[in-house]
Amino acid sequence: MKNLIFTLILIYSTSYSQDAKEIVQKADELMRANSSYSELKMQIVKPDWSRTMGMKAWALEPDYTLIYITEPARDKGSVTLKRKNEVWNWLPSAQKVIKIPPSMMLQSWMGSDFTNDDLVRQSSIVEDYNHSLMGEEKLNNYDCYKIEMIPKPEAGVVWGKVNSWIVKEKYLQLKTDYYDEDGTLVKSFNGSNEVKMDGRNIFSHWEMVPYDKPGNKTILDYEKIDFNINIDESFFSEQNMKRVR
Repeated sequence: MKNLIFTLILIYSTSYSQDAKEIVQKADELMRANSSYSELKMQIVKPDWSRTMGMKAWALEPDYTLIYITEPARDKGSVTLKRKNEVWNWLPSAQKVIKIPPSMMLQSWMGSDFTNDDLVRQSSIVEDYNHSLMGEEKLNNYDCYKIEMIPKPEAGVVWGKVNSWIVKEKYLQLKTDYYDEDGTLVKSFNGSNEVKMDGRNIFSHWEMVPYDKPGNKTILDYEKIDFNINIDESFFSEQNMKRVR
């Protein structure tokens, strides 16, 4: 009898875990698609100043991303290229392509609250974590699944834990909290302003808020996204960094 009860508990727990992973996967696929082109603004907010940058971004998931800065004038033409686990920057003022060394992957990208490692997205929230459905919670008037993600022992990730709130049925990722290995909340990534772009309901406004830097945040506002565009790996080359517009 005890063995039967243990077996039923094990089956239930495993099923629950698979459900949590499926929810995360659907949310991940909603924003990624196979490929995409987007136009967006990024505002970097500090306690005593702020600045806004415009950019275009092309992506071929999961390994390739190219970001072209359109404004302000002093940064226009700067390009960041990600190919698998490597990142390069093209600086038109210096006419140089610079490869980002591993030692700088956790440094800020363009002065924002995103790191070079965030761009690379070396970790997959689907494959590199064990997922647990912690329950359901109402957040910002949305009924959400609350999912806890703990990295697998072999996964090379920087976070000790990730909590995510995903809107039920729509699979919109509303909020994600990132914790370090000591269990301290490091930063939150929050979505809002639900709109339809290229046939998909997404959040167009995002804020990255670091808790160790009061008064700081980075805001992303998507103005356009085209999903599943016709693009191949050859677009994401060092040569194209200097030509893309």
